[in-house]
Amino acid sequence: MLARIANNLFWMGRYVERVEHLARFMNVNYFSSLDAPTKLSRDRQFVLRSISKMAGDPILDDKELIEEHILYNVGLNPDKPYSILQGVKCARENANSSRDLLSSEFYESINKFYHFVMDYPKDYFVNSGLHDFTTHVTDQTSILKGKMRGTLLHDEIYALIKLGINIERATQIARIIKTKYEDAEKSAEVKNKPLKNSFEWTTLLKCTECYDMNRRLYKKTPTQLTALEFLIVNTHCPRSVIYSLNQIHKHVQILDPLKVHEKHSAAFLISKMRCEYRFKTVEEVQDDVKGFINQTLNTLVEIGAKLETEYFYH
Repeated sequence: MLARIANNLFWMGRYVERVEHLARFMNVNYFSSLDAPTKLSRDRQFVLRSISKMAGDPILDDKELIEEHILYNVGLNPDKPYSILQGVKCARENANSSRDLLSSEFYESINKFYHFVMDYPKDYFVNSGLHDFTTHVTDQTSILKGKMRGTLLHDEIYALIKLGINIERATQIARIIKTKYEDAEKSAEVKNKPLKNSFEWTTLLKCTECYDMNRRLYKKTPTQLTALEFLIVNTHCPRSVIYSLNQIHKHVQILDPLKVHEKHSAAFLISKMRCEYRFKTVEEVQDDVKGFINQTLNTLVEIGAKLETEYFYH
């Protein structure tokens, strides 16, 4: 396989995963704020800053935000590289360049997704279409993953796409944790209440579709400890960072099972990170949540760079 084609498959998976998390984060943060228990969590400026920060465009606290501008930039602005529209556009372009390796069912689904986003009315979106748009985006990404799992051969093509999906999932989960942790810190300062019981932990779990299963496992209202443990080190949670690392390790071995023994390879770095996570406790993470998440994000960037050098350089 050409390195260029492998790169396209990898990044198609990443973009599909990226737009799903961004759309769900927008939806949950915006609508959960309408009946949040604290004044700060209901504050529209607070919510818009959180959405913008998660998207990759942090804004200074003293700047007044215009809701329509923030929603448009994150959702449908073709000039913003982090927008959902740009993510879907890039996913489809990568699919186009590797069309002969994909099933017709999968390609038709990504094509429909692309046309839905490109044709979505901008004015309707910023005024009253946020729920409809973001719900449709998350539904479409689920359909794409179903078509991928059910119609593609589970060979190196599938492994490359899943490699991209799981690296992006680990990255996005870490970014969401970081964003909501900072929101919880601000909320705790304003209300002068313990950080561990902040409403933002509930929002965090809903942003990752983990709220119900977290309640089922712990049988109580989410806290800082239970939310972080569930999303970072729980091997049975498909949204957790350790689960994604296990999947990354599995799929990179399909590409080249021998590279795991080369200490400067991406496979070696993935295995090392996975082992560190397997024996990490949530109490250790709680000692320095921001530092731990930043280290995780930096290592994932390093893994991505090594994969590009080893498999996608052309």
